[in-house]
Amino acid sequence: MDRLITTIKYLISITPEEEILIKGLFKPLQLKSGDYFLEEGQLCRHVGFIEQGLVRYHMNDDGNQKTLYFNKEGEFVCNYQSFLPREPSNTNIQAIEDTTMQVINHTDLQRLYSGVLEGEKLGRLAIEHVFLSSMQQLKSFYKDSPAARYQHFLRAYPDLAQRIPQYYIASYVGIKPQSLSRIRKKLSTEK
Repeated sequence: MDRLITTIKYLISITPEEEILIKGLFKPLQLKSGDYFLEEGQLCRHVGFIEQGLVRYHMNDDGNQKTLYFNKEGEFVCNYQSFLPREPSNTNIQAIEDTTMQVINHTDLQRLYSGVLEGEKLGRLAIEHVFLSSMQQLKSFYKDSPAARYQHFLRAYPDLAQRIPQYYIASYVGIKPQSLSRIRKKLSTEK
């Protein structure tokens, strides 16, 4: 819970009373590696905050898993396309390490927005971050080569390259694992 409160205090100002309210609205959730925070077809009922661990967002494309995104410690986790309109998810969110989260449901999030003076600002800042990340990733898929996307991944997630299996990274970059091996080999010889 400490990392969540620190992150919230970085984004907005909260009073001691508001901190107590926030601590009462979030609940702990433990996921083992391989467990799902959200499965395709389910309604996303929670926003999570990762205290420790790592998750990946992926979807199925004719039986092939396509990795869309990763979240790590200190980041919020949610499929907002399901959570906000209350529609079934087309995305899976799966722990790829044992993961400890704090989660808040839709009703309690509305209580946070109304009970914390800058609560709505917190929600706006979180959504803006998700939007910008999504747009940068989409632009990269149309504009950049696989090697450039891999280098962007390394810059964006320098601490994760050793924690994420290479086949998930390859899927995230949009290539086969064999192609990623060639890119990695080429980049290592260029150093």
